[in-house]
Amino acid sequence: MKFLQKLGKAIMLPVACLPLCGILMGIGYLLCPASMQGGAVTGASAAVGMFLVKAGGALIDHMALLFAIGIGVGMADDGNGAAGIASLVSWLMLTTLLQPEAVKLALPSVAENQAALLAFAKIENPFIGILAGLIGALSYNRFQHTVLPEWLAFFSGKRSTVIVAGISSIFVAVLLLFIWPALFTVLIQAGQAIAGAGAPGAGIYAFLNRLLIPLGLHHALNNVFWFDTIGLGDLTNFWAGKTSADVSWSLGMYMSGFFPCMMFGVPGAALAMVQCAKQNKKSYATGIVASAALCSFVCGITEPFEFAFMFAAPVLYVVYALLYGIFSYVVALTGFRAGFAFSAGATDLLFSSSLPAARETWQIVPLGLAAFVIFYGVFRFLITKFDMKTPGRDEAEGALENQMVEMANVSKQTNDTTSKPKRIDGFDVEAILIGLGGKDNILSLDNCVTRLRIEVKDDKAVHKEILVKAGAKGVIRPGQNSVQVVIGPKVQRVASALREIWQSGQAE
Repeated sequence: MKFLQKLGKAIMLPVACLPLCGILMGIGYLLCPASMQGGAVTGASAAVGMFLVKAGGALIDHMALLFAIGIGVGMADDGNGAAGIASLVSWLMLTTLLQPEAVKLALPSVAENQAALLAFAKIENPFIGILAGLIGALSYNRFQHTVLPEWLAFFSGKRSTVIVAGISSIFVAVLLLFIWPALFTVLIQAGQAIAGAGAPGAGIYAFLNRLLIPLGLHHALNNVFWFDTIGLGDLTNFWAGKTSADVSWSLGMYMSGFFPCMMFGVPGAALAMVQCAKQNKKSYATGIVASAALCSFVCGITEPFEFAFMFAAPVLYVVYALLYGIFSYVVALTGFRAGFAFSAGATDLLFSSSLPAARETWQIVPLGLAAFVIFYGVFRFLITKFDMKTPGRDEAEGALENQMVEMANVSKQTNDTTSKPKRIDGFDVEAILIGLGGKDNILSLDNCVTRLRIEVKDDKAVHKEILVKAGAKGVIRPGQNSVQVVIGPKVQRVASALREIWQSGQAE
């Protein structure tokens, strides 16, 4: 589980390139429709548009390579760029040795096997990119401290990892000569089965996507549907300017259903939570979910909202995921099509609406209103009917008013004494350190898009109440000695400040 979570976080590094791609291609297509529809490019504005489309296309066309380097760096123990170089070496080795012409030399029998030739013709794909990234990272983690004899000393340490990755890739390429055609066939059949399911398939995907959020494994699922790993690539084909006529499914159907849910459904659910909060805690509930709802509407980041209730009311969260599945199924039938480069917020809707695959984007208004009403109604009914402990309804939340006292007590126990609180964007960073059990309890500290990811010595020393009082949206424990603190979009600044205090010893 820890390995998969780390892989999911590493995948987000290359995925972070997609918003830039979306902005460039969205503006470029508005200025120059001919860049994707064909025809003459005339005029200065059209030329600029073509230039921007080409710039964005440079990222989409090389996503597999970005996966290789990004996963190499992301999976490295210390995030060193040398792991990225090792992964690049592995990528170049694998994709060169497994090109159809090279395969024909190694296995002459393949020349008569059209299915195998097709498989190797598609060798530059995200699956191979991920494999190359893992080879580079594992080579780096295992051999970065290698000491060679003096006459080979130049190749010691990090330099040796490139050699190991290259040699390892040769052996992996030999295995893939025999494995890849069969594996490719299975992947294609899986993709065809999913695409063949039509609208129900889109609904099942959306339901599972939300359901895997607590485990952080939704990124792996997204990779199957968004990129051309099993013959789909809903996201990459959408932003490449293709239409449903160019693929075997309704292009955009695995993204479109998220827009009404994230832009309107989440605010509707948030309003229900605020109205269902106890009278003396409405301001508390508003403070937790209002900003999260706005963040979801604008940029499609939903974790700050989801972690506000998923563990306090798990049944409600399953229903929430089910609503995503239902809406994605319905949207797939309506013909509304929009795509996202980052997530299904208003920003991505704006930039994707001019692409050729976009269809009937005006439907976001009726679909959004329906999502708002349904999410609101379902949440309000379930919260009040079954007394679900959403923000503002849990008696234990009253204890948060006294957490400053508890924080001081924990501070004394862990020798965490500070004279001046350090706050970043409304988060009490030093209190977060205390809530994690103090400086000496932290083994490693990292972050993804919305969460701090920490390895601790003693998980019993982690105080969820203190972390929540310090501003955290939620705390999850995916494994022994592993803690994830949900911060939200400002997590990078909070992580940097926390790392600075942790490493410098300003808060002992």
